[in-house]
Amino acid sequence: MTVSKKYQVVIPEKLRKDAKIKPGDKMIAIAKHGVLQYVPVRALKETKGMALGLNSKDLRDETDRF
Repeated sequence: MTVSKKYQVVIPEKLRKDAKIKPGDKMIAIAKHGVLQYVPVRALKETKGMALGLNSKDLRDETDRF
């Protein structure tokens, strides 16, 4: 991907389809340790079952904990 002069990027078609992203969808940008993650904002009803089989091992840094 290339960042435009307006700081815009195009999400490749396969990634859009896999993530079910459509024009007008809202996204949240999260930056951690120099890595950007874009997460689609979904209605609570749409998120049911999306974490099935998710492995949360190493999801958080030890430094994030109290």
